[in-house]
Amino acid sequence: MRYIVSVFFYLFLFFAAVAQETKPVSVDSLSKKVVADSLLAKDKVAQDTVKKETRKEKKARIHAEQEREKYYYNGIKKDSARLEIEHLSRVAWRRSLMVPGWGQYTNKGLWWIKVPVIYGGFTASYLIIDYWQWYYKKFLNELDFRISNPGVPSDDADLKNWTESGLINQKDYARRNRDLTVLLTIGWWGINVIEAYTDSMLKNRWNIGRDMTMKLSPTLMPVVGGTGSMSFQGAAVAPGLKLTMNLN
Repeated sequence: MRYIVSVFFYLFLFFAAVAQETKPVSVDSLSKKVVADSLLAKDKVAQDTVKKETRKEKKARIHAEQEREKYYYNGIKKDSARLEIEHLSRVAWRRSLMVPGWGQYTNKGLWWIKVPVIYGGFTASYLIIDYWQWYYKKFLNELDFRISNPGVPSDDADLKNWTESGLINQKDYARRNRDLTVLLTIGWWGINVIEAYTDSMLKNRWNIGRDMTMKLSPTLMPVVGGTGSMSFQGAAVAPGLKLTMNLN
C-alpha cells in the first residue's frame, strides 16, 4: 500500500510539472504581442509606401528655400527697406558682371570717373597680352624652323645668334607673362563687380554725406622719451598733422 501511494505521489508531481510547462499564454501578454505585431506591420507598410523624392521635386524644394531666405533672416522677416537695398545691390553687381561699368553707371555718383578707369585697365591688359603673344609666337616660330631645318637659323636677324636653349627659355618666359596678364585681367573684372556691389551697399545702407566732416590741420606732438626738434613750454615737441572728424 505504501508503494502504491508513493507511485501516485510521483505521478502527481510529474503531471503537475508538465501542466506548468504547457501553461497557456495569458490574455494580456497575447494582446500585447498582437499590438506589437500590428505596429511593426504598419511601420513596414509605411516604409514601403514612402515615395522617393524626384530630382524635379528636390529642385523645386531648394528653390523654395532660397526664395524664403530672400525674405527671412534667422527666421525673422525682413522689412521692405532692407529688401529694396539688397535688390539694388544684386542688380548692380550682376550688371557689372555682364558688362563692366554697367553697375557703376547704375549706382550713379562718380560713374563717369570709374567707367573710364575700368575700360582703361582692360585696354592696357589687351595691349600687354597682345605684346606677349607676339613675343611668344616670334620665338616659337624660330624654334619650329630650326627643328624642321637642323642647324639653320631663319631669316629673322634678331634671332640668328640665339641658341635653342635660349629660344626655349624666352618662349616660356613670354607665355608665362601672357598667362599671368590674362589672370590679372580676370581679377580686374572681379574687382569691377566687387566695387559695384560695395558702392551700392555703402550708398543705400549708410548715408555718407554732409553730416560727416573731416579736417586736417598742423599741430605739435609731444615727444616721449627723447628730445624733439623744438620745445614748447619746456616740453620737447615735433611737428605733425591732426585729423578731426565730426559726425552730426
